[in-house]
Amino acid sequence: MKKMIGGPGTMIGLILRLGQCATAAASIGVMVSAPGFSSYTAFCFLVASMGLQMIWSFGLACIDVYAIRRKSDLRSPILLSLFTVGDWVTALLSLAASCSSAGVTVLFTKDTEFCRQTTLSCDRFQISVCLAFFNWILAAITSHTMFWILT
Repeated sequence: MKKMIGGPGTMIGLILRLGQCATAAASIGVMVSAPGFSSYTAFCFLVASMGLQMIWSFGLACIDVYAIRRKSDLRSPILLSLFTVGDWVTALLSLAASCSSAGVTVLFTKDTEFCRQTTLSCDRFQISVCLAFFNWILAAITSHTMFWILT
């Protein structure tokens, strides 16, 4: 097994996981604070996807803290396979939710000017989508790292 920067049980891996957890929580918080978000499926999908990402990242961050404190090695093939598949699933869900929410947001703000006609908080939608894309970038980094450690 290779030892790579950002792998499980390392300080950089912990920072990446905490960044994923924080951006997912912030995306959820901003989206939920926008009135009327629950009327649109893409935004509900974003909240659900970010919730799953937050739980997954927090769980792995806790495992990283334990491994760092105990100086344990988390590079067993079974654990790495589980981490890799979980990272792929959550990263793909994050990307799908971000893209669908971004499409709806662009439709509302640029194409139909729906935001000017209603009381929707399109600025909050845009901020939440940006945070979700940043979350996906962090998730892509960790899933890529896990894949290369596994191979």
